[in-house]
Amino acid sequence: MTSVSSTWVAYCRGGFEAETAADLRRLAAVLDATIEVEAVPATAIVVARGVSSDLSRIGDALAVAPPVFARSLFVGSDALALPGFKEGGSRADRVTPLLAAIEARRHDGDGPWQSVWVEHPDTNDGKELSPLARSLESRLDAMLRASGALSADATLRLHVLLTSGTQAFVGTSDDPERSAWPLGIPRLRMPGSAPSRSTLKLAEAFAVLLDNADRAALRPGLHAVDLGAAPGGWTWQLARRGLKVTAVDNGPLKGSVAADPLVTHLREDGLRWRPRRAVDWLVCDIVEQPLRIADLIGHWIADGATRRAIFNLKLPMKKRYDEVRRCEARIAEIIDAAGLNHTLRVRQLYHDREEVTAYVKRVE
Repeated sequence: MTSVSSTWVAYCRGGFEAETAADLRRLAAVLDATIEVEAVPATAIVVARGVSSDLSRIGDALAVAPPVFARSLFVGSDALALPGFKEGGSRADRVTPLLAAIEARRHDGDGPWQSVWVEHPDTNDGKELSPLARSLESRLDAMLRASGALSADATLRLHVLLTSGTQAFVGTSDDPERSAWPLGIPRLRMPGSAPSRSTLKLAEAFAVLLDNADRAALRPGLHAVDLGAAPGGWTWQLARRGLKVTAVDNGPLKGSVAADPLVTHLREDGLRWRPRRAVDWLVCDIVEQPLRIADLIGHWIADGATRRAIFNLKLPMKKRYDEVRRCEARIAEIIDAAGLNHTLRVRQLYHDREEVTAYVKRVE
């Protein structure tokens, strides 16, 4: 399927628009395409115009240069003007122009779609649009199903992104570029027995960074190490899945995880400690220079101390994108020098702040 549109729309964390723009420029370079990027600070969206609109080619580019800061991406038309409120405050008809824009996409070969999501930016202003988004989504879903535009057998998703009450982008995503959740935000509940909210970072990493085979390797009886474990949010995620966890931190564990029979707490320096035998999983959320963490993780993999690792890189205030690439290169350098193959995925998760989360795996 090829669409006539020439716009990419990406969602991100507010304040990271410049880094998301770098993601899109990297994708365009893979496609040998020239783009103009609109990245307004604190808007939580980035728009790139002039790119190739062939979804299959975008999927290929994403395989080569997966985004780090873009939570979700769709291919669409340029911004669509919607009517505002009528005189006297009566409700404007926004459905009709949206349906016309969607029908134009169908006429040009887009669709059918599996579902329609009406979304808004992840900002305070954007959240004020959520009632309108829910109302429009319900009405569009019913009408599009009646017209045959939505089909349970389809693989594409239809996106309507409201940037205000009078402007929207309409477009399509396929599996490689889309998130499993609206706005790219997973719906995770804070477990009542977990000792800290940081537990949600690892839960999201399991959902976003691991494939089915990787998640199957999180099984009872395997051994894991948590470096910088205190107060125990990441250890809790591992132990609740039945893994035996060595929690390494000079600080105390809190809550139920402190007495969990699957957990062994060692008051040691997580940057220096090593296991006597190889473990199945390593996780690390130590506040340290990102390149030092990259070096640490690279050596754990290269030396055979673990096969898999999930870790956070705390980013500097400036040149954050460059720092991520530098850390990726350092990990690859260490593992390659050991004659090993590996895969590495890096994403800024919804529950991250000034950091990114990465998953590296030794490949036999």
